Amino acid sequence: QVQLVESGGGLVQAGGSLRLSCAASGSIGSIYAMGWYRQAPGKQRDLVATISSDTKSADYADSVKGRFIISRDNANNTFYLQMNSLKPEDTAVYYCNARTYLFNYWGQGTQVTVSS
Repeated sequence: QVQLVESGGGLVQAGGSLRLSCAASGSIGSIYAMGWYRQAPGKQRDLVATISSDTKSADYADSVKGRFIISRDNANNTFYLQMNSLKPEDTAVYYCNARTYLFNYWGQGTQVTVSS
């Protein structure tokens, strides 16, 4: 089992920045990739960014490339999403995700609202 606890969401003006954190606990060694997804009202949950367990590989949705950075602190079992140059269309509930070869784990979600 893996438990994920998110923090760092909130309200920010367009052009501003926020950093989301996701603290993992439990069977950390079984995780091979971690990521962030988001879901806007009435829309499906979409991938924002992923990072491999060795932090050597990261991928981003086209809509956030150049603005968001995913990172991982293995010493503290925490990974982050630094969000810069935020736009109103980034408004959504953001979920952290951890993948093992057997299961897919989710955080509880944190609201990010970007005002214009």
